[in-house]
Amino acid sequence: MTDQVQQPGARLNEPAPAFDAPTTHGRKTLADYKGKWLVLFSHPADFTPVCTTEFIGFAKKQDDFNARNAELLGLSIDSHYSHIAWMLNIKEKFGVEIKFPIIADLNMAVAQAYGMIQPGASDTAAVRATFLIDPEGVLRAMVYYPMNAGRSVDEIYRLLVAMQTADENACAMPENWKPGEPVIVPTPATPEAAMARAGEGFETVDWYFSTRML
Repeated sequence: MTDQVQQPGARLNEPAPAFDAPTTHGRKTLADYKGKWLVLFSHPADFTPVCTTEFIGFAKKQDDFNARNAELLGLSIDSHYSHIAWMLNIKEKFGVEIKFPIIADLNMAVAQAYGMIQPGASDTAAVRATFLIDPEGVLRAMVYYPMNAGRSVDEIYRLLVAMQTADENACAMPENWKPGEPVIVPTPATPEAAMARAGEGFETVDWYFSTRML
């Protein structure tokens, strides 16, 4: 079976591009993750220092992601055997075991479909891109970092929790929201609702800006 990407392009709030690709845990498809959140993230190359720190960061946070019904899936345009050797090297040199699968995307099929190849950065390496896909297979967030600066795994986890909480409670999240902090109440959609907002029991600064505790 060859690598397949059935839908080109990656756009927010649309179905994520399907894939069928070899990984360090066998072949994986997007359909394998239905019912769970998927954190799909690319890195430029195995055996590079910034990428090594990122993989260590994801590995240390994996239990937290899993507790939020989210799976991790890495990717680079390196071979299956390179991935295995790098995983073993990280365990030997840094004492950290990489337990999540890594896609070997040698033909760049998945990377091209998701927009992980940015010609301004490199034509042959995937940039530091992260995609959060919900349990229905819808692409909900995309985060890009430059080649020379590692991404924040804590921020990606915070974003996941914020989106899940917003979905569950029909609200929006303020800057740098964390659990236990106020959330934003949806803005009134009519003049009548705006006039009534002050008496609805929320912490209201103005008709368009109200918060509440969950």
